[in-house]
Amino acid sequence: MADVDESNVTKTLDVVNPYDQTYLGSLPIVTWDDIDQDLTTAQQLFKDRKQWLPAFERINILNKAALLISQKADELALLIASEGGKPLVDARVEVSRAIDGVALCAKEISTLTGTQIPMDLTQAGAGRIAFTTKEPIGVVVAVSAFNHPLNLIVHQVAPAIAAGCPVLIKPARDTPLSCKAFVDILHEAGLPPQWCRFIMCETSTSERMITDPRVAFFSFIGSAKIGWMLRAKLAPGTRCALEHGGVAPVIIEKSADIAAMVPSLLKGGFYHSGQVCVSVQRIFAPKEQAKAIAQMLADGAAKLIVGNAIDETTECGPLIRPKEVDRVEAWVDEAVSAGATLVTGGKRLGETTYAPTVLLEPPVDAKVSTMEIFGPVVCVYGYDDINQAIAQANSLEYAFQASVFTKNLDTAMSAIQALDATAVMVNDHTAFRVDWMPFAGRKQSGYNTGGIAYTMHDMSQDKMAVIKL
Repeated sequence: MADVDESNVTKTLDVVNPYDQTYLGSLPIVTWDDIDQDLTTAQQLFKDRKQWLPAFERINILNKAALLISQKADELALLIASEGGKPLVDARVEVSRAIDGVALCAKEISTLTGTQIPMDLTQAGAGRIAFTTKEPIGVVVAVSAFNHPLNLIVHQVAPAIAAGCPVLIKPARDTPLSCKAFVDILHEAGLPPQWCRFIMCETSTSERMITDPRVAFFSFIGSAKIGWMLRAKLAPGTRCALEHGGVAPVIIEKSADIAAMVPSLLKGGFYHSGQVCVSVQRIFAPKEQAKAIAQMLADGAAKLIVGNAIDETTECGPLIRPKEVDRVEAWVDEAVSAGATLVTGGKRLGETTYAPTVLLEPPVDAKVSTMEIFGPVVCVYGYDDINQAIAQANSLEYAFQASVFTKNLDTAMSAIQALDATAVMVNDHTAFRVDWMPFAGRKQSGYNTGGIAYTMHDMSQDKMAVIKL
């Protein structure tokens, strides 16, 4: 039997259901030589203006892609639940958002316009007219996260297509099938394949792609540690947007409608088993109410059905990998050992699931109080003074979305001003989002602003013409 030349053997990535590790499919892992060619092709597309796709073609492609997604909605929702562990009820919402997001990109193309610049404001500019136009920024490389395996891809790829940029997209290793399905839909909708390439590669190869000087814009959704590291290594001139996590705070004022608030906090804290970058994590309540609020949350959390995301009754699916269950378990155990009261949960239900958990008064320096849990854990803290609670909410190097529950307008406005966050929700949980609003982290939680229109703006650049009359 002849020896096998392993250098010519195509490596593959096996994708599994995170609940029971059932095999879902395999994808080939591409090499640097493949990516190098893709980057060269993408750069050539951008440099040759004759190959640019006119606005009407981009609009038609995106509108057709939105239609195709709607026609495949059930299939895509099951895929999201199968590979990402998001319960079917929420996976269906993600598909609906993806449809709307792609359609919104098509609509926003009409807003990619320049402006007239007044030139006769001083004598030096008199006798001239000037205007700007919008052009694509160049080759986009996007790297995505697992927790919204279709809609995050839409937010990174569809704006690039809308802005006229060639794009290479690398999804999370845990959830590549939804990304591949979306790229295939774009091609089916009429987008020439060279304008959008699906990339599944090793980490070292991915870093080489991201830091290549042919990349004009880098879009990253994932951990802060990796995102900031990659930003530091970008080639000179490469722009970027980073979306990381937060340790989302909620301020409850004594006038809040507790009965109406609890269902909102349960959804915001345990949606996708807490694997959301703006998931409710730290709840600050008046000291005399904190224990009762924690118990109400615990009563609701204990009733949540944990299981395989593809089951219709499941409300909390698995964590994305077994080692994440190990980590969450260790963090909760640490907090309880240090004095936190375990109100409910606090235990693993299997190799891949962890019980929805509510902790009362964990130490302010515990991991559950200072780092993003990204698991089904909510912490409640009592306060004597609301200003001290806000100060505690603002004390971390992570700042994303926050919320305040109150019937007092002055309190609401004061919290909006005082909370260090890019968005403050009033009488709603921290994980609220619609896809056309600005979405961004402050400090270590991110860089630049997401949201369809904002991303399209980042992936475009202005060119000014000055005409002497």
